[in-house]
Amino acid sequence: MSRSVLVTGGSRGIGLAIARELQQAGDAVAVTYRSGEPPEGFLGVQCDITDYAQVDAAFKTVEEEQGPVEVLVANAGITKDQLLALMSEEDFTSVLDTNLTGSFRVAKRAVRGMMRKRTGRIVLISSVVGLLGSGGQANYAASKAGLVGFARSLARELGSRNITVNVVAPGFVETDMTAALSEERQAEIKKNVPLGRYGSAEEIAKTVRFLSGPDAAYITGAVIPVDGGLGMGH
Repeated sequence: MSRSVLVTGGSRGIGLAIARELQQAGDAVAVTYRSGEPPEGFLGVQCDITDYAQVDAAFKTVEEEQGPVEVLVANAGITKDQLLALMSEEDFTSVLDTNLTGSFRVAKRAVRGMMRKRTGRIVLISSVVGLLGSGGQANYAASKAGLVGFARSLARELGSRNITVNVVAPGFVETDMTAALSEERQAEIKKNVPLGRYGSAEEIAKTVRFLSGPDAAYITGAVIPVDGGLGMGH
């Protein structure tokens, strides 16, 4: 059966790949975006997840167009990299507000309907950086590590309502951002990845599809690394 799905930050990159994968699975998929134009073929909802009023309005639109959200993929995120000694408080707090508190806002809004229906799937997109750490990314790493504790707490709260909450932790993925790196930097990154290559956005998306589907009904509170072995042991 087609389910109502919402993917935050679904207009490009990993988020768009996830939206396409779930649509191919037969789901009705809506995506949030902050600026520009939404991708064709999806219900696009403009939303800044740092504003709960916008989050609430986005959910109301999705509910009216395709029904209460049954699968939430919290993917939207930002980076503001800087060494700690030079990092401004705004650079730290704005990344936390988007990546971690933004996920809180959308999850809080989504669980209303899920609890009423006594079923639901929540998948949070973290990062290998949240497990390993990364110089110059203390804000980003803190936000992505926070998603793990958040997800596991929700998994305990919501398990009795048949709502699962899991985390996907991608490693280095082929995106516009990694393509812009120098060949030397790309070679250095790949040297540290046991599989010796970047992942693809589609590989992340297929993991999300599994976690949001019936075959993962007994998986909750899990952190699934999709990182070529970069973060193993964490």
